[in-house]
Amino acid sequence: MPNRLAHETSPYLLQHADNPVDWWPWSEEAFEEARRRDVPVLLSVGYSSCHWCHVMAHESFEDRQTAEYLNDHYVSVKVDREERPDVDAVYMEAVQAATGHGGWPMTVFLTPGAEPFYFGTYFPPEPRQGMPSFRQVLQGVSQAWQERRDEVTEVAGKIVRDLAGREISYGDVRTPGEQELAQALLGLTREYDPQRGGFGGAPKFPPSMVLEFLLRHHARTGAEGALQMAADTCERMARGGIYDQLGGGFARYSVDRDWVVPHFEKMLYDNALLCRVYAHLWRATGSELARRVALETADFMVRELRTNEGGFASALDADSDDGTGRHVEGAYYVWTPGQLREVLGEQDAEVAVRYFGVTEEGTFEHGQSVLQLPVQDGLFDAERIASIRQRLLAARAERPAPGRDDKVVAAWNGLAIAALAETGAYFDRPDLIEAAVAAADLLVRLHLDEQARLTRTSKDGHAGANAGVLEDYADVAEGFLALASVTGEGVWLEFAGFLLDHVLARFADPESGALFDTAADAERLIRRPQDPTDNATPSGWSAAAGALLSYAAHTGSAPHRTAAEKALGVVKALGPRVPRFTGWGLAVAEAVLDGPREVAIVGPSLDDAGTRALHRTALLGTAPGAVVAVGVPDSDEFPLLGDRPLVGGEPSAYVCRNFTCDAPTTDVERLRAVLSD
Repeated sequence: MPNRLAHETSPYLLQHADNPVDWWPWSEEAFEEARRRDVPVLLSVGYSSCHWCHVMAHESFEDRQTAEYLNDHYVSVKVDREERPDVDAVYMEAVQAATGHGGWPMTVFLTPGAEPFYFGTYFPPEPRQGMPSFRQVLQGVSQAWQERRDEVTEVAGKIVRDLAGREISYGDVRTPGEQELAQALLGLTREYDPQRGGFGGAPKFPPSMVLEFLLRHHARTGAEGALQMAADTCERMARGGIYDQLGGGFARYSVDRDWVVPHFEKMLYDNALLCRVYAHLWRATGSELARRVALETADFMVRELRTNEGGFASALDADSDDGTGRHVEGAYYVWTPGQLREVLGEQDAEVAVRYFGVTEEGTFEHGQSVLQLPVQDGLFDAERIASIRQRLLAARAERPAPGRDDKVVAAWNGLAIAALAETGAYFDRPDLIEAAVAAADLLVRLHLDEQARLTRTSKDGHAGANAGVLEDYADVAEGFLALASVTGEGVWLEFAGFLLDHVLARFADPESGALFDTAADAERLIRRPQDPTDNATPSGWSAAAGALLSYAAHTGSAPHRTAAEKALGVVKALGPRVPRFTGWGLAVAEAVLDGPREVAIVGPSLDDAGTRALHRTALLGTAPGAVVAVGVPDSDEFPLLGDRPLVGGEPSAYVCRNFTCDAPTTDVERLRAVLSD
């Protein structure tokens, strides 16, 4: 019989709806039930494409005896971290403070007052490698609750007090300057892996936000080392197993230092961020590899993640059926030489083995290989390789596909809108721009209410119950601003303004300018989460700073500019010390130092050839954070178009920054030079 999760919209929660565990969603009612029964709360946090979440669910939450013990001694609460990043952040901070590490599944034991007192991640069904079994943990915690209640409540109170004492010391309210950005670059250079690209050791994550900083730093300063680190990292990732060599798109991370074996889940946010990075790398260098990867990644998102409503699904699972009924990580993506021969025949299989770096012993498990593009001597026939790719892709499509998390997350759709809009504009792919517009339309129609407040998630055309957090407002505003620059439709600038007004009114500290991850009127947790560092996505803090800065450049709004600069004070403090985790804030700081530039393109119509040429040139400019407005003279679509006449009756470009404007130009080459200066 289904439990209380049966009516939720989260695919992760729905995966647990038939568990014998009497799950509750996160709610006040769950804690009231714990108070009524005088039992602790088991909080289990995960997400739908998390491999070890599935393992623990199968081993423990589907086990009837374990479920009966849980139901008798606990109120069990299941949370999708992607729906409730605020709940996840608060308790993950407690887990990391107590144990020195964290991850998912996250298992936290709470008092009925939601105060944490015991922590863990994955617990096995039997004692293993020094870990107690899940049943042992459940029995031990329950016994402590019943027999040593004073001790438990004292521990819980101390943890909550310690968390309250971890408020961010905001420090400087000035933006990072040349010195801090140079120190950040030096720090990245020290952590850079020159043999393999990327930063640090295994596991290796795609450093999307850091790559954006490096590209912007090169554009502003001409620093060749910054461009080299970005270009080499992008090439290594694109040639590695972390990139899907047949279908496009990136996996979550590489388990090794060489980008060979990925953790196979594919997340919308990674692919949106990396699509944009590769498009920007092409813009800076003209790299054919960057162009191919940007387009293949965009096509992957539209082909495999687009929902019927026009939004983008959150993720594809790492696991899938290996053909024997067992769910195995990577089964959909890996190949043996024998499987290649079966699909391609002897001769083409021999070519494929060399081209994709497939070995008899395998680069993954059980003699299977993850396809790569190793650098090697000799040339391959392009038509033959294209034919091999098509046949392997068709054969792979016959395999059981990984599950898809169809939840539409506002923030990640905002990132996808920005990536698809820009990639479509750069490479003359109007279909990608149309996909971006459709996703933006869905967010406005389904996720925004009459006061322009955002709902974080939707599924199958139904909005979820959870309020948007800072990253939702910031990333959706970022997507709308990119869409405004690409389409020339000022309504997207207007919507971005509505969202950013909420950031100023509900997420910012009016005194210091510090930002919180949840709104002032959001549900009160044991503490108000606040994290200025990037993780898999830009922090809401730095993403908001970037969107506020762009909006100010478009509109001349002093409050938005001031809020952006105040927010970057934390980057001044953190950037030189932990540049790997402040990449987007550093990228926004580059835009502040460059202006950013404000580009207005006016012409007789958007379809005019001269107008289109100037508009495209403006979009391809590498000046960090430049904003672009296009339209007819004195159009009310964009403030930047006011008092901008045609020059000699010709389409014209106006470039300004720091309250100073260059002379308008009708010449594409002159505009290109100004925007790359």
